[in-house]
Amino acid sequence: MHPVLKTVLGRLGLGLATLFIVSIIIFSAIEMLPGDFGQAILGQAATEETVAAFRRELGLDEPPYIRYLQWVGGAIQGDLGTSFSGRNASGTDRSREVIDLIAPRLWNTLFLASVTAIIAVPVSLFLGITSALYRNSVYDRTINTTTLTTISFPEFFVAYILILLLASLYPIFPSLANVDASTPLNERLYRSALPAFTLTLVIVAHMMRMTRAAIINLLASPYIQMARLSGASQTEVILKHALPNAWAPIATVIAFNLAYLVVGVVVVEVVFVYPGVGQLMVDAVTSRDIPVVQGCALIFAVTYILLNLIADIIGIITNPRLLHPK
Repeated sequence: MHPVLKTVLGRLGLGLATLFIVSIIIFSAIEMLPGDFGQAILGQAATEETVAAFRRELGLDEPPYIRYLQWVGGAIQGDLGTSFSGRNASGTDRSREVIDLIAPRLWNTLFLASVTAIIAVPVSLFLGITSALYRNSVYDRTINTTTLTTISFPEFFVAYILILLLASLYPIFPSLANVDASTPLNERLYRSALPAFTLTLVIVAHMMRMTRAAIINLLASPYIQMARLSGASQTEVILKHALPNAWAPIATVIAFNLAYLVVGVVVVEVVFVYPGVGQLMVDAVTSRDIPVVQGCALIFAVTYILLNLIADIIGIITNPRLLHPK
């Protein structure tokens, strides 16, 4: 077997093992959430017998390991269970499949992440390369100061500042990103502008600084010195010699930040009331809708692990030295 293929298969196996451990953590953490769904629906006046019967109907009376195995077995088959949100104390069951609730929200989240990535990745690469090209110049210092300031601010603070400036004082964009399946593309882009701008400001800083650091680190290599002695210009040194060898760390940083776009949008979605998976998960936690919380957390975990695996594989393919660690 080719060593690259062997290493990639090893990473895939490690990813599956990580996902198994994460699924246990998700289930255990949700089990420890305070409150009880049956008691919340039936109210404080409900008798213990009524609450027990309601829990039995929902399957919450089973031992935790049985419910975990049922949940994982269903998830492997694409069944994340049935939401509790349609059930009520009168016995009426209007619940929906969790996958049907998550699917449109996941599309909204992926749309927001894609728009942000289309803007953020080229901008961060350009700023990182030019900052390394003009290292220690006024331009480099200005970019570094700005990105460091952006990193220091939490997402919700950046979001509220943008709402104040671009939706209140200067009403250019709407402060609420209320989109649905029937929203046209241009209108969807307009309404999603502020959430996308918020995420862009956050991840551009990380990707730009890591790109700059990766290139500057390579500029001290002997082969770079040889290229300079051969008469190559600074631009040629960076674009033709340093950048091709910096793709591995740069690709890793990009993949990590793309994973953040899907997993870390919860705060941004809540601030702008954007109908994504993050908003759905927060609502489900509030209503103690256990299957929906588990489904959203599992989607986040799969996305994060998958993108990290892709980054790891890209790093292996673009940097063969990783195949033979000392």
